Amino acid sequence: MKEHIQINGNTLIDLGFTPKKWFKEAIAHINDNQLSHEDMLVYLEQFKSAPEIALHEKPIEFAINIEAENEIEEKNVSDVINTMNTLMKTPTLVNGAIMPDACPTGHIGVIPVGGVAVAKNAIHPGMHSADICCSVMLTDFGNMHPQEVLNAAHGVTHFGPGGRSREQQFRFPMDLLAEIEANPFLNDQKCISAARSHLGTQGDGNHFLFIGTSRKTGNTMMVTHHGSRGFGANLYKKGMKVAEQFRRELSPETLKHNAWIPFDTEEGQNYWEALQIVRKWTKKNHEVIHDATLEKLGIEKQDRYWNEHNFVFKDGDLFYHAKGATPLDKKFMPDITGPRLIPLNMSEPVLIVEGKTTKTNLGFAPHGAGRNVSRTQHRKSKTGTFQEIFEAETEGLDVRFFSNEIDITELPSAYKNAATVRAQMEHFGLGVVVDEVMPFGCIMAGDVSKNPPWKRRKRRNEKGN
Repeated sequence: MKEHIQINGNTLIDLGFTPKKWFKEAIAHINDNQLSHEDMLVYLEQFKSAPEIALHEKPIEFAINIEAENEIEEKNVSDVINTMNTLMKTPTLVNGAIMPDACPTGHIGVIPVGGVAVAKNAIHPGMHSADICCSVMLTDFGNMHPQEVLNAAHGVTHFGPGGRSREQQFRFPMDLLAEIEANPFLNDQKCISAARSHLGTQGDGNHFLFIGTSRKTGNTMMVTHHGSRGFGANLYKKGMKVAEQFRRELSPETLKHNAWIPFDTEEGQNYWEALQIVRKWTKKNHEVIHDATLEKLGIEKQDRYWNEHNFVFKDGDLFYHAKGATPLDKKFMPDITGPRLIPLNMSEPVLIVEGKTTKTNLGFAPHGAGRNVSRTQHRKSKTGTFQEIFEAETEGLDVRFFSNEIDITELPSAYKNAATVRAQMEHFGLGVVVDEVMPFGCIMAGDVSKNPPWKRRKRRNEKGN
């Protein structure tokens, strides 16, 4: 007669199992059915984890579409290559590339800005980052004077932290709300509240509203740059949490910021759908600002197109994670309606480009000019008052900061040389410029830390008392 045993969680741990949700059910089954030691081991076979997935011994090769032209750039390029070498040991990755605007961000092994990482059957939330679907949209305002468009847009847009007050919110699309509520990653009050209040807002940092004229037609163009705001940031946090659970089980050697969600799991399918919903929301976020500006001016748009440059693009079982890289290949954008947009800085044209996929560009182009040094380093390198620096670098342009506080880390000198980026685009086959939006003026958030909304509210309340 077989000997029956009573077990607990420590029994399973002693057998080499890591505590999981199934422990409680398994312990109850073994004890209720009075399984012998041999029968218990047979029963537990189903819970054995697959062998851990090891890192690649050597980094997967990646294309380097960037050249250093001075000492500062040499350090930047070296740092980018070093972080990519660590990144490309991640076991899911099969290909990668860096663009001329590449610059490192965060710890070693974090995908750099201007980086592309191609994974097989895996979505890496850390490789699209919190600003999911950061993107640019262009609307052609015809022969409307750029000053009128800039003034109208200034009265419509919203920069800075937080969202719009209830009375200033745009009407939220009910079909999009239904999609949000049907997705387990998005259906919670925090996500839905952010989706509603952040619609029609642009955030801060390098996000902008740019007005200029087409070199080809002379028409006035408006270009906006921003991402998915708090709505996307909430999804990113949840995605990283789920990816970390898979990392611990599948590949503990993988760096935490490179954890992934397997696409062939329920979580992977739901996360992919959530990304597409956030993409729809972000496109709508651009549209409501553009449409409200058109309505204020009483005119119809002549043309419009957009592209994201911070997203995950799917091609079969391959997932292209573009951290600040513009998709050239039409297969990456199901709703493509025109060429792509590459902004450089507030004093340079926004480039309108087209291009073909090559082995080295992987179907992508730069997303902008990028930086050689951090914001802090740039700030320390400048002399003179902020006003003097601002006037010298924006001469002839109508440049505005929504917070009324100058942010010198967003002035032209904070970015890489635009001519260098354009030359390297041509050299490495990263898109052909078909038109340019020549700068007239722009709006940015400015230094919101100096005059944040909560300080203004506090001052108003104190005056009211």
